[in-house]
Amino acid sequence: METRDCTFCGSQIEPGTGLVVIQNDGERVHLCSSKCRKNADLGRVSREVEWTEATPEDEEE
Repeated sequence: METRDCTFCGSQIEPGTGLVVIQNDGERVHLCSSKCRKNADLGRVSREVEWTEATPEDEEE
């Protein structure tokens, strides 16, 4: 069994968990949780959300 990466936050998804959304253009979107699904549906960019792995680390305060 292979693990997949969440399209929104970048975390590992265990086999048998998560959600796969097929968009109108045929692209598969793998989401690990309802938190990622809701943020993606709202149109948020994962780079701008602090808790994702896609957040740039050079923006230290």
